[in-house]
Amino acid sequence: MFSKDPQFFNDLPSWLTFLESAHPVGIDMGLARINQVKEALNLKFSCPVITVAGTNGKGSTCAFLEAIFCEAGYRVGCHTSPHFIDFEERARLSRENVSQELLLKHFQIVETARASLPNLVSLTYFEFTTLAIMHLFSKADLDVVILEVGLGGRLDAVNIIDADCAVITSIDLDHMALLGNTRDKIALEKAGIMRPGMTAICSDPVAPTSLIQYAQEIGADLWLHGRDFNFSGDQQQWYWSGRSRRVSGLAYPALRGANQLLNASGAIAALMSLREVLPVGVQSIRNGFAMVDLPGRFQVLPGQPTIVLDVAHNPHASSALAASLEKMGYFPFTHAIFGAMADKDIEGVIRPMLGVVDYWHCVDLPTPRAATAHQIQQVLEHLGVKNTKESGVDTFTNPALAYQKTVERAGQNDRILVFGSFFTVSGVMSLRNLKKH
Repeated sequence: MFSKDPQFFNDLPSWLTFLESAHPVGIDMGLARINQVKEALNLKFSCPVITVAGTNGKGSTCAFLEAIFCEAGYRVGCHTSPHFIDFEERARLSRENVSQELLLKHFQIVETARASLPNLVSLTYFEFTTLAIMHLFSKADLDVVILEVGLGGRLDAVNIIDADCAVITSIDLDHMALLGNTRDKIALEKAGIMRPGMTAICSDPVAPTSLIQYAQEIGADLWLHGRDFNFSGDQQQWYWSGRSRRVSGLAYPALRGANQLLNASGAIAALMSLREVLPVGVQSIRNGFAMVDLPGRFQVLPGQPTIVLDVAHNPHASSALAASLEKMGYFPFTHAIFGAMADKDIEGVIRPMLGVVDYWHCVDLPTPRAATAHQIQQVLEHLGVKNTKESGVDTFTNPALAYQKTVERAGQNDRILVFGSFFTVSGVMSLRNLKKH
């Protein structure tokens, strides 16, 4: 637990172990505590800041922006979460993960500031680490900072920063216990990252009314997909247009998936909104889309059988994943390794995949928040999945074991899909030693 006296650790794993249980609850939404520490740190940025919120597409949008700005020669800080294997994945300087040594320095600075406050302030794992990464970026002489919002927007730790441009990606039903049970309620929470007089981009093609009204109420300059910007394309290339600007002759992004053009289109809108302070040429945009790299988002691994990794863990993402899988062509059988958090709409995630997946391998995950493999099996059986020669359901105690057994069973021409929680995908990534850097 946090105390009035500062507590320091000599290595990053010890810090992270402490932070996992230092605050009474894992998710404690609100900005009062973190703002106190922010003020003690005198945390501020001297460069433009972009915040990115949304239900799906946040990570992809951050990756597009990061790649394009880097191709344009800018020094870029990018914070995303969660990580797959190494915590350092959450903080990148010009596409390179920061070192543990640099992170340790800023962890210590945040802890010193926290302990200096007259009253005892406790921070969650996400709040503490986000502050440390922000402080690191603020001292790194950067040209632009990209910050992915963790949960919601209005009360998320990232929202202590007034962004020059706020991007909101697709909005769907997720984290309903915390954000609300309708798209309008969830959208209003995410709209909280907008600022008066600043640009806000919404790449959801059907922006909820609550988001539009909130932007009008606070005087944000809202760019809407379909009104202020749009895209079109053919089999070879695609085009973006918006607010008297047009970008043509774009190759399709290196990130695969049914919704990536929506994310890419929103990223270009953000670039255009900041063009007076951060000009970016069309060739840098082309190069950025070609060079972008983001693990676990419709990531197809080389070799046979074909292996696909995707962190789709809500119905909207699952529907997009199913559409992308259908476009891959014919496979005799598709084997799915699936695990999810207990608070997710597991039935809603599974339904779009029923016509795509033949064999289901349900897994336990290393967190008490997860649904058990047996619980997922029960949902599948309720939906009519039965054990036959051409279909089936079984359970495993972890993703790595499920992967090993599935590879043994699958034919060379089959497809293995690993999807659901980040824990599911990272369990297989760790086994295969798949890292971004």
